[in-house]
Amino acid sequence: MTAEAMKLLAAGLAIGLGALGPGIGIGLLGMGAMNALGRNPEARGPIMTNMILAIAFAEAVAIYALIVAILLLFT
Repeated sequence: MTAEAMKLLAAGLAIGLGALGPGIGIGLLGMGAMNALGRNPEARGPIMTNMILAIAFAEAVAIYALIVAILLLFT
């Protein structure tokens, strides 16, 4: 394998594995929020606010993985 092929493989693995965790986490967050809304519909505001904040933090991990993948490609 050449060095260029290794860089491409590393970048693909970085973003692939780096986006897997946040994807699963966001799905679990949505599931938990929908269960909470089903049990207590009056608490919609705080549940949705906390869900959106947690999703933003989980998505930040995927963005960091994307930045690492881009750095691997161009260095």
